Amino acid sequence: MPKVVSNSSPLIHLAKIGHLDLLKYFFDEILVSEVVYKECVIEGKGREDAKKIEKAEWIEVAKIRDENLKKALMMVLDEGEAEAIVLALKESADLILLDDYEAREVARNYELTITGVIGILIRAKEEGKIGSLKEELEKLKETGFWISEDLYTNILREGYGNKNDI
Repeated sequence: MPKVVSNSSPLIHLAKIGHLDLLKYFFDEILVSEVVYKECVIEGKGREDAKKIEKAEWIEVAKIRDENLKKALMMVLDEGEAEAIVLALKESADLILLDDYEAREVARNYELTITGVIGILIRAKEEGKIGSLKEELEKLKETGFWISEDLYTNILREGYGNKNDI
């Protein structure tokens, strides 16, 4: 199984649309930093998505070591995104789950392989784990997840759009 690190957004949004289990199915285990766990579970206390994330025994919390790199990354990213990238580098992760555009750009500079919620849903559709990609994207938008109309249209019309955007 690949080693996978996640930021909070993919966990929260997949939990909100009832598909957190896709991560367990595809990757067996997900690593998150302490700050990402705090954003998902502690700050989300009482919300259904936070409860689902907290109960997922296959989500492992790991400590980062490179505080200097974290501080440097926080000049352009939030703390969770910075810690996710630092953790992915420390663990030599095969994949990092990020949705934020700027965080993805930074991760690319470190040659990390990236996907996000939309990429997970596309894979789920390809592997028959979800019925309607359009339905799931609509649910995702209802959670407050932002997706450009161009990307949305490309995904549905042209066989999933540009892989670099997913």
